[in-house]
Amino acid sequence: MDLWYTEKQTPNHGITSKILRTLHHEKTDYQTMDVIETRQFGRMLVLDGMVMTTDQDEFVYHEMLTHVGMFTHPNPKKVLVIGGGDGGVIREVLKHPSVEKAVLCEIDGRVIEVSKEYFPAIAGALSDQRVEIRVEDGIQHIEAHKGEYDVILVDSTEPVGPAVGLFQKPFYQGIFDALKPEGIMVAQTESPWFNRDLIARVFQDISGIFPVTRLYTASIPTYPSGLWSFTLGSKGRDPLAVEETLLADRNTRYFQPELFHSLFRLPRFVEDLTKGGE
Repeated sequence: MDLWYTEKQTPNHGITSKILRTLHHEKTDYQTMDVIETRQFGRMLVLDGMVMTTDQDEFVYHEMLTHVGMFTHPNPKKVLVIGGGDGGVIREVLKHPSVEKAVLCEIDGRVIEVSKEYFPAIAGALSDQRVEIRVEDGIQHIEAHKGEYDVILVDSTEPVGPAVGLFQKPFYQGIFDALKPEGIMVAQTESPWFNRDLIARVFQDISGIFPVTRLYTASIPTYPSGLWSFTLGSKGRDPLAVEETLLADRNTRYFQPELFHSLFRLPRFVEDLTKGGE
């Protein structure tokens, strides 16, 4: 008998993948967590029925959330990752030699432990001596650490449950306050096909706080529609002004220096979201 996992990404659309077995299932204090082994994408981490990462395509999301902001900052030394308990963004952050400390702030400690067990290639960097793991609420963390970080990366789940507050304007203001004078933030901001209102609102919120705001996208097959957006806020430096000669290779599989500036050339329907259109 064939077994299939289906994520209903909207009331009218979903993705489905043939599964070989369930490796882990539990209800944490915050969410339902599953690890399943699929034939197409290898191991898959699922939170509350939504795909978070897989063995096969994880590198796209983790690289794209990380390296655009890290290269925009002239000298990132202290970095905060909010969410991201699987450790993939931390792994990419540590590829930048300027980094002296990377703080992972994940509200659900079980995500960290399960990722270490079932996704060692993703979570392996969490044992690096430069990493500090804080099992706590990201909103509270930034409120208590004003002016401390060079780069803050928001690796949140979809805007449901404990992640709702990570898509609100007060949270972005808190990030601004937690950043140093040349600080950069990047947040994942969902699908341009299915979350247009959210992207437009978040872009407006961030651009109302940060002097420079840029939207960019990447292709991630297991995420809704396969097209995913990221929003960058900067206290000063514009990624469009970053010289390509300063973009060194970081042993990546999706991101590369030649891709950097082209990321901000958006399809027109996506660009319209930055102008308040739909």
